[in-house]
Amino acid sequence: MTRASSARELVIWGSGGHARELCDLVAALVDDGARWRLLGLLDDDVARHGHVVDGLEVLGGEAWLRERPDPPAVAIGIGSSRARAHVARRLAPLRLEHPVLVHPTAIRTGRISLAAGVVVAAGAILTTGISIGEHTHVNVGTSISHDCELADFATVGPGSRLAGGVRLGTGSDLGAGVVLIPSVTVGAWSLLGAGTVVTRDLPANVTAVGVPARIIRERPSGWELQSEPARPAQDALPSGA
Repeated sequence: MTRASSARELVIWGSGGHARELCDLVAALVDDGARWRLLGLLDDDVARHGHVVDGLEVLGGEAWLRERPDPPAVAIGIGSSRARAHVARRLAPLRLEHPVLVHPTAIRTGRISLAAGVVVAAGAILTTGISIGEHTHVNVGTSISHDCELADFATVGPGSRLAGGVRLGTGSDLGAGVVLIPSVTVGAWSLLGAGTVVTRDLPANVTAVGVPARIIRERPSGWELQSEPARPAQDALPSGA
């Protein structure tokens, strides 16, 4: 059997910047010998259907998956923890494969557990004793030290640094360049602004910014389950797509 004929089919949910980076990650994996065949992109926005983004067609939305007797694996290429969780929950009844995708340049040095749908981007460094939950995304150039636990749907922004023993709650969303000192905990569905330095535990459902981190907003429990958020501005179609 040839490599092409044995390749597993894959689609990426999303057609914005984060999805395009995930396309590049998959291409790097294929170049490194992984057997994936990327079919295209999916998006809820029907206005995007049929557009070509970085050489890949936006094939459709959820209906496209439901119409296929043997649907492909799906990687959710959405940068927001909350929006990614909305999509994952909607797709759950379809019992799709959500692969673990780790860029070939990411470094893993010891015992690491990665759940379904985890994405580890280029240049990330993960040491040992690390557990990462479903659909958590670790962005480019991050480092995660020993004995960290990242729950489902967490997002670690580009260039962030997690010292040993850090705990990230479900859906916690870290902006670029966030630093967490050893053994601190960030509660579920909390948001940290870019460059924030976390020196003490933060509760669930807050937004924190600054050095050291200070809470500037609190939300009611369950806020993330309310109506699905609008598409972020950075997810606009690239010019000429």
